[in-house]
Amino acid sequence: MIPPAAQRLMSKRAGPSVVEVRGSHAIYVSQPDAVARLIEKAASEVTVEADSLVD
Repeated sequence: MIPPAAQRLMSKRAGPSVVEVRGSHAIYVSQPDAVARLIEKAASEVTVEADSLVD
């Protein structure tokens, strides 16, 4: 497991949006609704150019 302080440092360097939720180290087990909301939010923010769909 990566310590939370190290995760925060790496996240800050990468520049993404961050969501923190209290839970166990297996957050997808202890907080599945929060994880699902985050995935849905991320997916809704993705845009795809029509040209990129053509090989």
